[in-house]
Amino acid sequence: MRKSPFTPDGGRSSAEPEPGLADTPGVRPGHPATTPAVEESLRVRGAGTEEVIPIAEEVVRLDKRETVTGRVRVSTPVAVETEMVRAALATDSVEVTRVPVDRPVDRMPEIRTENGVTIVPVVEEVLVVEKRLILKEELHIRRQTQTETVEIPVELRKHTVEIERVPAAEDREAGK
Repeated sequence: MRKSPFTPDGGRSSAEPEPGLADTPGVRPGHPATTPAVEESLRVRGAGTEEVIPIAEEVVRLDKRETVTGRVRVSTPVAVETEMVRAALATDSVEVTRVPVDRPVDRMPEIRTENGVTIVPVVEEVLVVEKRLILKEELHIRRQTQTETVEIPVELRKHTVEIERVPAAEDREAGK
């Protein structure tokens, strides 16, 4: 068995390497993340003997793994608030007044508006020796607008957000 060239005294230690990874040439015991990339040997001849000096190089192999360090809980409860809503409501009412006229006309009168009053003529044909239009009456229509303010309760819903951080240790206990 060869000695590791990566011992504290530069490969001159007489101690046996650890079993396992240390059996692999060029791997330092206690450092499983390093692996030899190149291992060559240098042969030196001198005074009738040949000595082999191993030449090695370490390369770092990096592995990653995901670790849960914590979790976040997000909830969106709905809050209900009641607010008073104000609105102006308009109501139109119509007042109809019959105004008797009883006068003859030559042609059908037009619907007209005078001083905010809409006048609708009502005629009838009357049989006489001659035919005449008699204006029997007029309808005077007056429009009145009233405004009333009302209050109505309305429920409004709003989402709120609550965030709670859960440490990894507490999360692991809950998962058991």
